[in-house]
Amino acid sequence: MTAIKQHIDIELIQMLTSAQAWEYLLVPYDMEKDTLLCYGQDGRQYDYTCQEIDVLYNIKAAVTPISDEQIQKLLRQYYRTDSREKGNISRSITEIGSGQGFLMGLIEEAFDNYASDIHIECYEERCRIRLRIDGKLLERYVIEKANYASLVNQIKILSSLDISERRLPQDGRILYNRNGKKFDVRVSSLPTIYGEKIVMRLLTRHIELLELANLGFSERQLGDYYKVIEKPHGIVLICGPTGSGKSTTLYATLRRLNKESDNILTIEDPVEYTLAGVNQVQLKDEIGLTFASALRTFLRQDPDIIMLGEIRDTETAQIAIRSSLTGHLIFSTIHTNNAWGSVTRLTDMGIHPYLIANTLIMCVSQRLIRLLCPHCKQKKEIFSSDIKELLSGNDIVYHYEAQGCDKCFYTGYSGRRAIYEVIPIDDELSVAIRNTESDIEPLLKSRGIISLKDAGLEMIKNGETSLEELIPLLRN
Repeated sequence: MTAIKQHIDIELIQMLTSAQAWEYLLVPYDMEKDTLLCYGQDGRQYDYTCQEIDVLYNIKAAVTPISDEQIQKLLRQYYRTDSREKGNISRSITEIGSGQGFLMGLIEEAFDNYASDIHIECYEERCRIRLRIDGKLLERYVIEKANYASLVNQIKILSSLDISERRLPQDGRILYNRNGKKFDVRVSSLPTIYGEKIVMRLLTRHIELLELANLGFSERQLGDYYKVIEKPHGIVLICGPTGSGKSTTLYATLRRLNKESDNILTIEDPVEYTLAGVNQVQLKDEIGLTFASALRTFLRQDPDIIMLGEIRDTETAQIAIRSSLTGHLIFSTIHTNNAWGSVTRLTDMGIHPYLIANTLIMCVSQRLIRLLCPHCKQKKEIFSSDIKELLSGNDIVYHYEAQGCDKCFYTGYSGRRAIYEVIPIDDELSVAIRNTESDIEPLLKSRGIISLKDAGLEMIKNGETSLEELIPLLRN
């Protein structure tokens, strides 16, 4: 088989529409002087096709023959489906300026491919559209600069933003309601030196389907988590970096605790999913509605359970501690690398260790790990001495590598799952907090606490993810 170029620039792909690529069975892959180099099907005559391309685009074309299997794979990779099917998104790329449905089609494509965000960006010489799928941005389209402003204005009009304001950031929402799909799209515009960058976040997850048992907890962790969240008061902290799934864990927790007999209040930035029976408040710093001010008001609203989107500063931490001491159950998030790091972070904020020891009832750390595509993953033996050193003490000899196929956008991954470290705070751990003990690893091991690294290594053993995905966590 002919060696295929590993990465083809999207600008070259856009030289042909999807309809033309499938009709001609051609995939452009390079440009030499004034000649467009294309992959084509071996045995097929392309003389007339090259003449047609010359007439249409005033450019010469040369064809490199490859097997039928290879050309079909490339067409599926870069053009997805035959655009002769009605409604293909690639065919609509020329419709941006005339407002004939490209934007709605783009949102629908993102929804169908489980993307969380759409990034629309303008640079000095090119504009592009990327989708965040399984936590990674994938470039999908390059658009003409002449069409960029029109697309941005369409988005701003639909999300009730001021189209005349191009100097300041703006935030809005679009309600998407087509083909039986109904969800919110959160829109953020950011002025850059070459034009406004737009990010659209798809709030598509059906909150009624969120169950703690489906998120990735082990059986032991889930039992510990259920037991602690049923307590009448205390603080539960969910830890991890941005994009690690903390909000999803909190929403699933509130859904489980949502009973008619309890008054649940939340302060969020922003409110991503609505829960029937839960009183949710949107943070508005510009008018003084902060986490701290809202929490003070909450205490006059006779709450049973309070959810704070994040503990960011000393004032919020102090009020959360006070709320817990007066008999309320508090859930919040905090940015730390591991679960026990939340204790150190609160101490750094000026909270006395004895107050933390008296109120903290559980700290949980989590990460989102990409799952290998089951259709193309390949089993490999571990030879690298560096990797063996990282895995020392574990009986891992084989692992699976990401390969890439048309079912996973040639990334090698399909879907994500959370891994957790769950630490219920018992009397001995409370004493460790009060005494500001730094080495609590023996205490955690004696309780059989599964660390994030342990959970990740288990996924490697089971062939669920790759070493490449977990190396940053293993080296942390």
